[in-house]
Amino acid sequence: MARLFGTDGVRGIANVELTNRIAYGLGQAAVQFLGKTIVVGRDTRLSGDMLQAALVAGITSAGGTAFLAGIVPTPAVALLTRELNAAGGVVISASHNPPEYNGIKLFDGQGFKLPDAMEDAIEAFIAGGGLEGAVERARQQGVDATMPSAGDVGIAVELQQACSMYVDHVVRAVEGQGIAFDGLTVALDAGHGASAHTSEEALSRLGAKVVTINDDYDGTDINVGCGSTHLEPLRQLVAEIGADVGIAHDGDADRVMLMTAEGEPLDGDVIEAVCALDMKERGALPGSTVVSTVMCNLGFVHAMRDAGISVVQAKVGDRYVLEEMRAGGYAIGGEQSGHMILLEHNSTGDGLMTAVQFLAAVKRSGKTIAQAAAVMQRFPQELINVRVADKAAVAEDGQVQAAVRSAEAELGDDGRVLLRPSGTEPVVRVMVEAADEAAAKRHAEAIAAVVEHACA
Repeated sequence: MARLFGTDGVRGIANVELTNRIAYGLGQAAVQFLGKTIVVGRDTRLSGDMLQAALVAGITSAGGTAFLAGIVPTPAVALLTRELNAAGGVVISASHNPPEYNGIKLFDGQGFKLPDAMEDAIEAFIAGGGLEGAVERARQQGVDATMPSAGDVGIAVELQQACSMYVDHVVRAVEGQGIAFDGLTVALDAGHGASAHTSEEALSRLGAKVVTINDDYDGTDINVGCGSTHLEPLRQLVAEIGADVGIAHDGDADRVMLMTAEGEPLDGDVIEAVCALDMKERGALPGSTVVSTVMCNLGFVHAMRDAGISVVQAKVGDRYVLEEMRAGGYAIGGEQSGHMILLEHNSTGDGLMTAVQFLAAVKRSGKTIAQAAAVMQRFPQELINVRVADKAAVAEDGQVQAAVRSAEAELGDDGRVLLRPSGTEPVVRVMVEAADEAAAKRHAEAIAAVVEHACA
């Protein structure tokens, strides 16, 4: 059996790779490994109804109670799990992926994603036939085991105020700082996703004038030509209405990308830089340290260094960012993709909370969005994907390592080299950052040529 879990739950083409059988098994596993009460939320994908039915069947067949939150952002499920003292939470969403995909993410009772060891145990449970398989094996060993039946089966309960509870939480987090967004005009792209139910309401309650696009959905349009991965519709809206800021979410709103009034996109590196500086100024940055990934722009590292802030760089993936944050007691961590974790406010990536905390930081600074974002100067970056026969050989190859050392020596503190094998393809990603674009391109092409020759 191929590995079920990736870096962000279980994901695949719905009803082909991610089947009802898998969803049913994950529902049973949620009860077996987390506990009897499970919050369930989903995004707007057409396959969400199907997978939720299978998942809830699994939860209830194991004797659990499923609290159905409906269409809500992923961070809302993490919040609701804590607020309701539930044993765990499940989100049915493939985040920024196209509509034909779907995914299932699990949270523990504190709203944190599960550790690798528990995911491995869940995979083994599902591979062994789930609860039915466990009962059958027990019977074969002479143990009197049965599936829950009669009064022991579980139930599903609809949560009527799921979105409202999340919106209230976001609004309180800003109002508690004595901040309001009166006079701010916001262009919002909901990406035909779950944020259609929450972001405009929260921003409006905080005083902003909000004009929203792509807040309708039919289950087949989520992330299609819109949202945080396709910013042109947002750019057009910002210009059309003269917005002070643009906000774009992905399908489950655990990410956010922002845009200046001039139409310049602000990715997670810039957003994290602005928030971190504000937190340091307020004495809310433990250890004067932030967490990012190895893929963050060198300009972010330099901006933090110049402000007296250390940067811990984790492996790519928000779960690894969170691991570093919890291990070091840090308060903020994020990825260039706009996936930001602010542990004071939520236990997972939260696109809406990130956006409002960024706007609060800008409000305190007295600057425009563009002026605040200028704290970080992006280094030109060249990325080349090289197809290879053996990804693992790259790390050991002497010619490749010599080429990397040569480039690093020439770049010095004004550049860096990163070789990163793809997790899903026979590809090595060669990334070079430098003070000027020509140098980044020259070094990346030179190293890529050596990689291709040495590891073909």
